Amino acid sequence: MKIAVDIFGGDNSPSALIDGCVDAAKLYDDVEFIFTGDERVITDYMSEKGYGSSRISIIDAPETITCGEQPTVAIKRKKNSSLVKALELVASKEADAFVSAGSTGAVLAGATLIVRRIKGVKRPALAPVMPTVKGPVLLIDCGANVDCKPNYLQQFAVMGSAYMKKVCGTDAPRVGLINNGAEAEKGNELTKSAYKLLENTDINFVGNCEARYTMTGDYDVLVCDGFVGNAVLKCTEGVARSIMSIMKQELMASPITKLGALISKSGFKRVKKRMDYTEYGGAPLLGINGCIIKAHGSSNAKAITSAIGQARSYCIGDVTAAIQSGIEALPECED
Repeated sequence: MKIAVDIFGGDNSPSALIDGCVDAAKLYDDVEFIFTGDERVITDYMSEKGYGSSRISIIDAPETITCGEQPTVAIKRKKNSSLVKALELVASKEADAFVSAGSTGAVLAGATLIVRRIKGVKRPALAPVMPTVKGPVLLIDCGANVDCKPNYLQQFAVMGSAYMKKVCGTDAPRVGLINNGAEAEKGNELTKSAYKLLENTDINFVGNCEARYTMTGDYDVLVCDGFVGNAVLKCTEGVARSIMSIMKQELMASPITKLGALISKSGFKRVKKRMDYTEYGGAPLLGINGCIIKAHGSSNAKAITSAIGQARSYCIGDVTAAIQSGIEALPECED
């Protein structure tokens, strides 16, 4: 399979992107890479690091889309950007997947305009995989659609279920609707209407999920609009960092706690690994007619390697076809 990589997207480009792909090539011998970006810079870096070009091809794309640019305008004006060139490869089926750590807005706009949506999908949705007490959970949507209609959330549930089945191997993924109460009648007009739709959808809908239960591992897919999802994601990231910081401060506070920390060092390392976003790759953009993985802007080489593995699993599981089948099974709804 061929994976197109936007080498000049992200805070740590091009080094993290190239290093991550080279490491991934050692893990997956069935993957070929198409790098898009400034060819001279890419070849110079690979030569400097002593990397071979086996299973790696380069398409020269001297322009770069930055996070400060208006996404739609940048996509239309910068036809020779690394992001646009990579997306065009997926649209033409010359590449099976796309990975970028670049501007989220540009990835969303470019994927929608160039690769386009799966037939019947109302809105594509960003769906990061997050760690919980018992295993991973997919949060959909985390920011692509801040204003939603009930049938959008219904489609998000179908798309999220398809991903968890095909990529994570979860049988009958438990779908929860993020809400301000567990009872069916709780929430605003959006969630109350969405609840009724999800009850009658061919998925394993287990009801509303209050925010305090998002990390318990009792759900496999969490559905919400992009405004709520982004708030949940950012709050979770912030709380995790704060807890780790407080623990470090307290463990270093006295000789006794330092000794306890030393004894528990291996346990703390395992906790950190379970909470490390680099272990999970990026957020798939579900609903697009191809595999699109949006890695974190500050991704290091390890995170890129994980994103490559995620893209590979997505393609092997043929998630696009599974989503299309699920969407086709839904009754027709007005946009």
